[in-house]
Amino acid sequence: MARILFLLALALLTGCLANGQATEPTYNYDETKVGTYTLPNPLINNKGKAVKTQAEWRSRRKELIQLFAENVYGQTPKQAVKLRFQTTSVDSSALNGLAIRKLVSIFFVDYPQLLPIEVLLYLPKGRKVIPVFLGLNFCGNHCVTTEADIPLSTRWMGNAIGEVSVNNKATEKARGMQERRWPIETILRRGYALATAYYGDIEPDYPQGWHSGIRSVLGESTAPASDTTKANSWGAIGAWAWGMSRILDYLQTEPSIDAKRVISIGHSRIGKAAVWAGAQDERFAAVIGNESGEGGAALARRWYGETVERINTSFPYWFCGRYKTYNKRVADLPVDQHELLALIAPRPLYIASADGDQWSDPKGEFLGAAYAEPVYKLYGKVGLGTTDGRPQAFPAVNQPIGQTVRYHDRSGKHDVTDYDWEQYLRFADELVR
Repeated sequence: MARILFLLALALLTGCLANGQATEPTYNYDETKVGTYTLPNPLINNKGKAVKTQAEWRSRRKELIQLFAENVYGQTPKQAVKLRFQTTSVDSSALNGLAIRKLVSIFFVDYPQLLPIEVLLYLPKGRKVIPVFLGLNFCGNHCVTTEADIPLSTRWMGNAIGEVSVNNKATEKARGMQERRWPIETILRRGYALATAYYGDIEPDYPQGWHSGIRSVLGESTAPASDTTKANSWGAIGAWAWGMSRILDYLQTEPSIDAKRVISIGHSRIGKAAVWAGAQDERFAAVIGNESGEGGAALARRWYGETVERINTSFPYWFCGRYKTYNKRVADLPVDQHELLALIAPRPLYIASADGDQWSDPKGEFLGAAYAEPVYKLYGKVGLGTTDGRPQAFPAVNQPIGQTVRYHDRSGKHDVTDYDWEQYLRFADELVR
């Protein structure tokens, strides 16, 4: 029992728990039991009219954003927020001279009670205008590198046995614990910058985390998303997505960054946020969702792995209150995740799975990306490709497919690996640079 508790706690801290798998009482891993379902058509608008042009899609796009806000993620506040950017540290010879490293605090001027978002930025030396991968991390900036002078985060952390965190505070044992998920030197040598921040700086990841996060002061309601009397109040995923856009606000002021080539990237629950951020904020040049699963790239209507009901039971604060009303009637959802992915069009999109992560439903993630194809075709783009109007066959393991939209199903578990990053870097080289 002690070992089970240890594994659960550690997985929650590091983002390795596949969205609540351990607490799922009933689930399906048998493809023959998925059943039939009918997906909504992204190219049929709310009045039942077919969308045939790019101009018509722009109107339809607004409808879909609103439908996702009302029924899944909650309404993202529209009001402008006054920010102040303060560079607190610059190392002009970081990583043995390979990089310029900056630590930047993003302050909320009108909400001084909120702690800042602490951004860690690595820039490859010798380059003037640089594209950048922007992604949130699970356990503080200190966990993505072993550099001893990166301050330990002082924010709330999930507790885990092994003194990685104690009393919900990070310890030195957490330094570099997810370094392999962030191959910083490889990214820099390929000519990209990397910007990251702890997602808990935006909102701590627990039911009452909203009390100290941005949702405590901003939005139509400061009630938590689990409050069904506020059916469309934004949830934590919406907050994390909003925070990514605020980091992009900062990157637009950084002279070394090409702000028109910022790639939104995320894994697992942060993958959901990265896709929702990219769907809403068209300043992101491309979007990468790594094993984002239910509420991310995977089709909600497929009964496989994690379900709408399970994710709403395990993490009720991630989504809006109305989403919970679809727990037992998923077919009534007015949207599905292929439409979320279609909102990225015509920008490049990469969706990735792992064959050892059936909880995230690799085939459902693949189909989510595949059924975004008609929208990409409006722009003359090829996504994963079709045969007689139908998606290509589910690809073999470790066989990336697609053009403007790409997909792979990697061997291994719920994680981010060097294999994943090699595909993402090639994708960026070909479609973003």
